[in-house]
Amino acid sequence: MPPKRIKNYTGRYALVDGIPYTMPVSSSQSPALMAGFSCDWEKANALLPGNEIHAMKLPNGRAALMITIINYLDTSIGKYIEYSIAIACTHGAKPAPRILNTLLLGHYGTGQYILDLPVSSEISVKGGKGIWGMPKHKANLDFKVTEDKVTSQYEKDGQFAFRIEINKPKSPSIKLKVGATNYCRFRNMLMASYIYFESKAGINLFGKAKGSLFIGDHPKVAPLKNIDINPDPFFTTFMPKTNGILDDHFESWFMTYDEPPEEMPEGLESVYPLGYSEDWLPDPSITDYEKYRI
Repeated sequence: MPPKRIKNYTGRYALVDGIPYTMPVSSSQSPALMAGFSCDWEKANALLPGNEIHAMKLPNGRAALMITIINYLDTSIGKYIEYSIAIACTHGAKPAPRILNTLLLGHYGTGQYILDLPVSSEISVKGGKGIWGMPKHKANLDFKVTEDKVTSQYEKDGQFAFRIEINKPKSPSIKLKVGATNYCRFRNMLMASYIYFESKAGINLFGKAKGSLFIGDHPKVAPLKNIDINPDPFFTTFMPKTNGILDDHFESWFMTYDEPPEEMPEGLESVYPLGYSEDWLPDPSITDYEKYRI
């Protein structure tokens, strides 16, 4: 549950980096999909920077690629789609033991490390990256719900990047109240932010979970082709109406390496020129994505 501190914000306002927020920082009535795909642990772990974050081990010893896409319909900064591609992870000096990493979430800092986070609007990039350190960037995105499927496609610079399709679960009857930790790298620091959401969800597990991934050659996603992703998801979830709160409190630590880093990753220079536009790029239009199916 959100801390009492957050509930006490109700009715207040904030202005950070020129962005006005109605407190708490929240969203409502926003549809979302989530899916998990197992992948090779060593290869997934190699995508995570520094020494402080480690791919989480599933009971079978593999890692988990986590896809979460939210079609935000009502927020302080307007409407936008957020397209999260992440590796489930733990935080600490060494990888956490399998099974215990899901039973003792707080002890092992269990969450997800976000590899890529395209969004629809410039103001979402400015706030998400500049305040919380999230790797946001503007891209062509969509979110489509039909009678039997939920799909979402991501294109960047005229190039196909990513697509997910899941079979729509029969009934969104399971009540979820979930808190999650998102880890990111920004300014070569490890950033941790916290989100809380509730919804009624339809969930399919293992053999009942049906979905497909399509991964393109864009540099933002191409490394995912090399982590031995199982094409069959181990869970899929659709939430027709989520209500979420993003905590204004976040944490950060220096990232450390076994050798002196040679390059500085993305920093504040990528944020300060940004404006406050809520405009979207055109919808994705590439239709020959079948060749990218994993």
